Amino acid sequence: MTMSPKEYQNFAKSREPARSIPGNCAKAFLVGGLICVLGQAIQEVFMYGLNMSKQDASNPTVAVLILISVILTSFGVYDKIAQWAGAGTAVPVTGFANSMCSAALEHRAEGLVLGVGANMFKLAGSVIVFGVVSAFLIALVYLVLGIEGGH
Repeated sequence: MTMSPKEYQNFAKSREPARSIPGNCAKAFLVGGLICVLGQAIQEVFMYGLNMSKQDASNPTVAVLILISVILTSFGVYDKIAQWAGAGTAVPVTGFANSMCSAALEHRAEGLVLGVGANMFKLAGSVIVFGVVSAFLIALVYLVLGIEGGH
């Protein structure tokens, strides 16, 4: 039986499980919010437990969140959470760390340089490029409008 692309698309759509958009949004909001609450709790530990300023505590907080994400990814836990929560795990920095760690784990059999290094940075490269371009465009807007970017 040969189907045209249109017929196949209709067939696939009829077999696709129904998704609850409000339910998916609620799960994403809940899990993304919990990740942010965890980040805030970690920052509070650095600030009050180690007597750091808010600014000094921010970098180690992000590092700990990334470490937790990489550990959970390595054990296959983060992906299960992500399947349930959807975009809630993709938006925070933990989602980026998960993506890079997953690529590294997937290609580790190909070697450290051509497997892990090359494939891990395929994702990171596009994120860095778009981040730099976005920052440049925002800087141009600030320059044209005469807005200072200091604190």
